[in-house]
Amino acid sequence: EVLLRMHSVGICGSDVHYWQHGRIGDFVVKDPMVLGHEASGTVVKVGSGVTHLKPGDRVAIEPGVPRETDEFCKTGRYNLSPTIFFCATPPDDGNLCRYYKHSASYCYKLPDNVTFEEGALIEPLSVGIHACKRAGVTLGSKVFVCGAGPIGLVNVIVAKMMGAATVVVTDLSASRLQKAKEVGADFIIQVKNESPQEVASKVESLLGCMPEITVECTGVQACIQAGIYATRSGGTLVLVGLGPEMVTVPIVNAAVREVDIRGIFRYCNTWPVAIALLASKRINVKPLVTHRFPLEKALEAFEATKRGEGVKVMLKCDPTDHNP
Repeated sequence: EVLLRMHSVGICGSDVHYWQHGRIGDFVVKDPMVLGHEASGTVVKVGSGVTHLKPGDRVAIEPGVPRETDEFCKTGRYNLSPTIFFCATPPDDGNLCRYYKHSASYCYKLPDNVTFEEGALIEPLSVGIHACKRAGVTLGSKVFVCGAGPIGLVNVIVAKMMGAATVVVTDLSASRLQKAKEVGADFIIQVKNESPQEVASKVESLLGCMPEITVECTGVQACIQAGIYATRSGGTLVLVGLGPEMVTVPIVNAAVREVDIRGIFRYCNTWPVAIALLASKRINVKPLVTHRFPLEKALEAFEATKRGEGVKVMLKCDPTDHNP
């Protein structure tokens, strides 16, 4: 393990959800729990078995650490391991604090030209990398992204990076859609009260065809329905957003058109890829950070996130260094 002096921690929708509701699905908060899982910091101490890190190293933290090497770890899909430790998922504490210890293997050294905030943004960025890989985004893909929150936006960034020719994004919020344009979306659709079929036909008319890939980042029933209707026959719909346990969807429509529906659970093997992309400046995630608060003002930061202000709210945990 390594002991870290925490620097930047982003607030995720799941953090707010635990704070407000005390549970997400089967994960129930029964005891006090530290939030925070999008994080970076500086190594201050290393355990006796740690060789790849030393005090002073700046690192990004991968929050999910398997506790044992089971079949999922052996096949490289450690995110599916039932034994996984995950920051800020009950009963595991997160890293929104001054000092935090973590498995050294899941701390990744940041190059000098990658900021602490970019390091913290690798966590949401990883969701986009994992989703776009599961979707099979490739050169010339036409992609429909439902939702322009932080996860929708990272999917836009990653899809374009992976060679998508055109990306169309839907959302209710005009300001979030503007941000989607800023990070690379080709077309945006502000949804008002259209039916899922109407949304699907708007997507098709903007793209000039039905998209081969849809990445659903809201978890809202109507959006999942629109995603199925919009996806080209033989295409793929990836479900990223989590909503209610039971949703009604046009499954026969998907089945007879051979639309593959895939789920994702967090990510795996994405930190080295993300660090390489950030260090080479092939992608830019800096525009995602819209608000910064010192750790002492965490409550204000959470309230701003709950109100839906900006895109990504970043907490600064080191009282001596509030730089990005």
